[in-house]
Amino acid sequence: MTVPTPADEAPICSARGCRASAVWALRWNNPRLHTPERRKTWLACPEHRTSLGDFLDARGFLREVSALPGSHTLEA
Repeated sequence: MTVPTPADEAPICSARGCRASAVWALRWNNPRLHTPERRKTWLACPEHRTSLGDFLDARGFLREVSALPGSHTLEA
């Protein structure tokens, strides 16, 4: 379960035990449980973006990955 953070705090990676700032949003759904348009979101730091994405993709749940607004991943 994800605990909401106050708006002034940086979002935290969803990987177990990780407290790093998240810069990626991995949007997914389980087609056996969710309607096609429903999206759940896991947040990821650069270190866990691949492992969290691979976990969801292996199950056919991953729908999209995008940079969080304001993260350094959007800076070119």
